[in-house]
Amino acid sequence: MSKKADDKHENDVPTTGHSWDGIEEYDNPMPRWWLYTFYACIVWGIGYTIAYPAWPMINQATSGLLGYSTRGALAEDLQSAEAANAAINEQLVSVALTEVSADPQLQQYAVNMGAAVFRTNCSQCHGSGAAGAVGFPNLLDDAWLWGGTVDAIHDTIAHGIRNEDDPDARYSEMPAFGEILSGEEIEQVAHYVYTIGGRDPLNADLAAAGEETFLYECAACHMDDGSGNVDLGAPALNDAIWLYGGDIDTIIETVTYSRFGVMPAWGLRLTDAEVAAVATYVHGLGGGVTEAE
Repeated sequence: MSKKADDKHENDVPTTGHSWDGIEEYDNPMPRWWLYTFYACIVWGIGYTIAYPAWPMINQATSGLLGYSTRGALAEDLQSAEAANAAINEQLVSVALTEVSADPQLQQYAVNMGAAVFRTNCSQCHGSGAAGAVGFPNLLDDAWLWGGTVDAIHDTIAHGIRNEDDPDARYSEMPAFGEILSGEEIEQVAHYVYTIGGRDPLNADLAAAGEETFLYECAACHMDDGSGNVDLGAPALNDAIWLYGGDIDTIIETVTYSRFGVMPAWGLRLTDAEVAAVATYVHGLGGGVTEAE
């Protein structure tokens, strides 16, 4: 409450002694219900710090008399979830991935589980929508470096690419042609590669001169028509899909220095069921192919 200075003596209530522009503030006592609530909160707070982890120490917080731990509670919840899903996880691992779609319940579980695994472990590189980025493949199209069947996708996920952790990792290595070819030859073959997918040449003379170099140096992996080879992890060059960029400067850089992307071996980090689930999920995103294809 507040009163003007000339009205403050109308009640026998003391003021705080402070004055703002002639206005003084009464020093009324706090409501008892408020004080009791305040004191109760203090008692509750002291009890909480005794019962639960609260005070920071050098290495960890005090554990509390109840021994409660949010990490422990999470671990228990995870164990409960794993126990509840143990049977269907075992089923997912035991059946061939090509047969998962024959069981609607198993298919739905694999896709849902795989989506969660993908968002947690794969989206950082391939994007939340799996559209990829420069240096990280788009998983929504039909271009697959190592094959797009569900089994091929599973092997790629499980063992990774060019990592040092898994001896069965997919492995290919493009030579750095800057150490093999002259700068003129690299420019010529880059201009030829630029046109191999049907684009008009930027320099017809350079593109024509680069064809012979391509057939001699590059066709062994990328094939004569530039269609690539999934057994070698050699990308197709005739489909207008570029992992690192398809402008002439980027192609010259790729030919000169090569590329050496690395993918972790997720089979060493995830369970067999999680690998099977994320392989099923990725295969169903729209770019996977069947065994017959």
